[in-house]
Amino acid sequence: MESESIIDHGTPVRQFSVMLPNRAGALAAMVKLLRASGIEVIGLSVQDSRDATVARLVVSDPETTGQLFMEKGILHTDCELVVVALRESGPGLLQCLDTLMIAETNIDFAYALMPGPHGYSMLAMHVEDYEFAVAILHQSGFKLMYQEELSR
Repeated sequence: MESESIIDHGTPVRQFSVMLPNRAGALAAMVKLLRASGIEVIGLSVQDSRDATVARLVVSDPETTGQLFMEKGILHTDCELVVVALRESGPGLLQCLDTLMIAETNIDFAYALMPGPHGYSMLAMHVEDYEFAVAILHQSGFKLMYQEELSR
């Protein structure tokens, strides 16, 4: 049996990274801007430094978000994330990490997303090889989430 292509599973989840000024209300202003366009933040990671803050965002509508950022002149980057739905966060997390370790796939960074549509805990990961990680996790029986499932 031939392996399925990534496209057969769904559209990869996109993450946006935005540099925000390090001041009170900057993140709230970003979220308000997105909500004004009907976009919800469904995942968030914030790294703070003295001068700036890097906000990593997973949103309900990445296409509109990219257009909005371009129109508003908001500098950003985007990348694909592997998102795994975990029934049990503790044991599920370790099984997921062990699966990737055995496959010798590095995780560049990871963070939890807001609870999913079916109450699952979700782990978003940026990995060195997206297609390989998706194939390994899929073959190992993990429930992978795609943009279509996160865009409510």
